[in-house]
Amino acid sequence: MTFVPQFHIISTGKLEFERIQEVARRIHPLVDAIHIREKAADARMLLDCIRELAAAGMPLSKLIVNDRADVARVAGVKGVHLGGRSLDVNSVKQAFPGLRIGRSSHSLKEAVDSERQGADYVIFGHVYPTGSKPGLPARGLQELKTVASSLSVPVIAIGGIRPEHVPDVLNAGAAGIAVLSGVMEADRPEQAAEDYVRQLRKWGRA
Repeated sequence: MTFVPQFHIISTGKLEFERIQEVARRIHPLVDAIHIREKAADARMLLDCIRELAAAGMPLSKLIVNDRADVARVAGVKGVHLGGRSLDVNSVKQAFPGLRIGRSSHSLKEAVDSERQGADYVIFGHVYPTGSKPGLPARGLQELKTVASSLSVPVIAIGGIRPEHVPDVLNAGAAGIAVLSGVMEADRPEQAAEDYVRQLRKWGRA
């Protein structure tokens, strides 16, 4: 395995913007991307949040906005991440060239469709049971392995991933991990992020 695993952090939709900004400022040196995933926020609120992060020294090159390609473009961030109810990847690529585009996928078919439409990466899960998906069975490592081996774009694993899961997830073929509450809602977010990075370093991450 020659890749350097990616580490994505995603906001949970449960925190005040001030707390998201505080956590992002503290952990951004440890991660590759921070997704602003705030479904209840309007475009102006998202843009103001991003601009405050940038003013505080947060690199725009590490920020990804969920669903709102228009906000991502205006803010000048790295990219946009699309969900099941978002516009399709191809339409967004045509309207917003230059944005890095990811898409959430919950099956092999969705993942293959996302790649076929031009997604730059896919987030697949949930791999392990998680409180954010009550009653929904986890996809598990075998399905992750099937998806990762079927796509040429990076597959980022998500869902219930704790630091001790990182070796199994990467051995299944994931190109990295995405974590929400495990870092964003931790009492000590930097320490929580460090716990994941310590595992990722075993795969060559600096």
